[in-house]
Amino acid sequence: MSGIWEKLRAAFDSLSARERILVASAGALLALALVSVTVVRPLLGLGESVEQRLRAAEQQLLVVKRMRGEFDDVDQRLNTVEERIRSGPRGNLRTTLETLARQASVKVESMEPQASPAHERYRETKVEVGLGGVTLAQTVSYLHQIESARQMLSVKSLRIRTRPDRPELLDVSFTVSSFEPL
Repeated sequence: MSGIWEKLRAAFDSLSARERILVASAGALLALALVSVTVVRPLLGLGESVEQRLRAAEQQLLVVKRMRGEFDDVDQRLNTVEERIRSGPRGNLRTTLETLARQASVKVESMEPQASPAHERYRETKVEVGLGGVTLAQTVSYLHQIESARQMLSVKSLRIRTRPDRPELLDVSFTVSSFEPL
């Protein structure tokens, strides 16, 4: 290797001053290009990569903040419902529904108990209610009575059909659940 350097040094020394300046300038440009390709460009690429990762992380942070807000909202609503269950009055669901029907001036045709899934913190009682030949106003009044009752009641499903003999009247069936802490 030192032999090559000695030959290059001898060739460089044999050049005129003007040629030496040109060769030195070309060598300096070549060295700058080599430094640019091996050091500067990778650093610039790394900077762009860091900026892209930063933008992606900022987007993810916005998503997480939005999801946290949604979670807090759902958690607050769940706590409100759980507090209503804990502090609400207890009672027989069928009796409560019959009382609310009288208040809404509705005649209940049927009330059938339904199976409900087991839960570790609450006991759910379900009843399917059938109304026949009621007006829309009576139906809305009864459903409003159920939803605004002091006892925690929830209408799970609702089916409304018009009567073929009297289209102004409805046949309505729905499932109501009540909850009690265990």
